[in-house]
Amino acid sequence: MKLRPIAIAAAVLTVVAMSGCSKPSTPSGTDTTTCQYKASGQAAKKVALPETGDVATSGVIKFTMKLTGGTITMNFDRHGAPCAVNSFAALVGQGYFDNTDCHRLVPGFVLQCGDPTASGTGGPGYSFADELSGKETYPRGTVAMANAGPNTNGSQFFIVLADAQLPPKYDVLGTVDAATMPVVDAIAAAGVDPSDPSGIKPAWGAHIDSITAA
Repeated sequence: MKLRPIAIAAAVLTVVAMSGCSKPSTPSGTDTTTCQYKASGQAAKKVALPETGDVATSGVIKFTMKLTGGTITMNFDRHGAPCAVNSFAALVGQGYFDNTDCHRLVPGFVLQCGDPTASGTGGPGYSFADELSGKETYPRGTVAMANAGPNTNGSQFFIVLADAQLPPKYDVLGTVDAATMPVVDAIAAAGVDPSDPSGIKPAWGAHIDSITAA
């Protein structure tokens, strides 16, 4: 099954000038890499580009996402996709995801978030390359980047609701803690808003009040 261009839900990418964005802390004694973030499109919210140097390639970051339907926690492993996790952490640090809506629900498949415009086409004003081994899998609870094709990652991400047979084309960020997955299940169980002409807007509980990093 293929996630539509940004696609699992339409997502386009976007930009802003490179100014003082705080860099996620780098665990001592870890290897690092250099990331590249390329200006792309118009930013849905004004943000600074993430730092590009000395990006840690190991360690886990815990994120807490407060939704109207409840609070979930997510653990992102830098090892598999350090530049994607670095970008997500930079956006979290700037409040990019706060007061936005998860814009796409496919019951039994995914809940997609990360577009402040809730149109499926919004992004941070930059894009970055895929970080794929070709062995990626997407079991229930996986959190991964949505994209609009190769090397078009931006800010949109999705949570897998049930084991998904997707091709290894989406950077894996991490997983939702099993103890908080029922919150996501409840949002999915409410289905899509019957008044939404596109038939994809979650009916209940999918407004993001905030995302913070531990």
